[in-house]
Amino acid sequence: MTIDRTYDVIVFGATGFTGRLVAEYLATKGNDDAAGRPTRWAIAGRSAARLAEVKAALEAIDPACASVGIIEATSEDAASLERMASQGRVVLTTVGPYSNRGEPLVEACIRAGADYADLTGEPEFVDRLIERHHEAARAQGVRIVNCCGFDSVPHDLGALFTVTKLPAGEPIVVEGIVRAHASFSGGTWQSLLEIMARTGRRKREARSEPAHGARKAHGLKARIRYEKGLRAWVCPMPSIDPQVVLRSARELDVYGPDFQYGHYMQVKSGLQLVVGIAGFSAVAALAKVRPTRELLRKVRSPGEGPSAEERARSWFQVTFQGKSASRRVVTRVSGGDPGYSETAKMIAESALCMAFDRERLPARAGVLTPAVAMGERLIERLQAAGIRFELLEG
Repeated sequence: MTIDRTYDVIVFGATGFTGRLVAEYLATKGNDDAAGRPTRWAIAGRSAARLAEVKAALEAIDPACASVGIIEATSEDAASLERMASQGRVVLTTVGPYSNRGEPLVEACIRAGADYADLTGEPEFVDRLIERHHEAARAQGVRIVNCCGFDSVPHDLGALFTVTKLPAGEPIVVEGIVRAHASFSGGTWQSLLEIMARTGRRKREARSEPAHGARKAHGLKARIRYEKGLRAWVCPMPSIDPQVVLRSARELDVYGPDFQYGHYMQVKSGLQLVVGIAGFSAVAALAKVRPTRELLRKVRSPGEGPSAEERARSWFQVTFQGKSASRRVVTRVSGGDPGYSETAKMIAESALCMAFDRERLPARAGVLTPAVAMGERLIERLQAAGIRFELLEG
């Protein structure tokens, strides 16, 4: 969809912890337009006064940010969301939990003809958008792209990067193994509690755009095991990432006629594995009960997050082991602080990609994964921004 708007990108939630990091990334990014004109962007949220404070901080980074717009909008006011969406080519949102706050903005973007990117890791929310809004977004030529942060860009694009290194037309098996050192923000903690509270309330179906022809895509049987090559234990990672990877595989021919995917977390020792599983299970159980869930919410409040020093010490790497009938490869996606600095970069580059690279993107619309919506062009952008995609073996 070709649209001429006041802004190329609007950052909704710019006064929050992650939203502010996104705004700071755009402030340091400079111009992105191939024609060399300044990127036109705005920050948005419920308080003009707080947005003005953020803008002042951005001007300290780059005086050119004096041109950054300020838009008042709130998730509880549908009219304000539509006014905001009508001004932008792409709206990116860091306002969660998305299951509670995200759908009105998606509806506003579809009505206004603006592309959309978010940071959700909430499977129920994504399922709901596919069921309710995929066809309307496709009819409008709008890209609704979920999971544009650490959930699930490194995994979705890493799997895509891996299968492009394998022969075409053969069945493919890929395992992604995550290793990271990082902290988390209050907003992430609140969203995680929401996901745990909702898990199991209804049987989720694997909703996605239908596979083309006879192509298959399904998950590997989850199992804990010792991985000799890594000298570490790996256990299934309970996240939205496998769902996203398999949606991409069902939609894109490059994944072959039969694709299988497994998603794991790397753990140093058996003791750490046992302690981690016990701790996660305990929090998940407590999150399902309202009184204890409210107590858990006080552990870290929205707007709080790791310091710049903590983020500087954080890192991630995702190793992919891929094999087809005739070849085996090992690839890796890696970078710095996964939850915040790199997540801000990922969603910002996703929005810029949709705003400026339209002629180079797949002709797709609807509720899409990052790989389906932006594919190899987003990989190129992230590589240029310092996130590494490497072929290690094969």
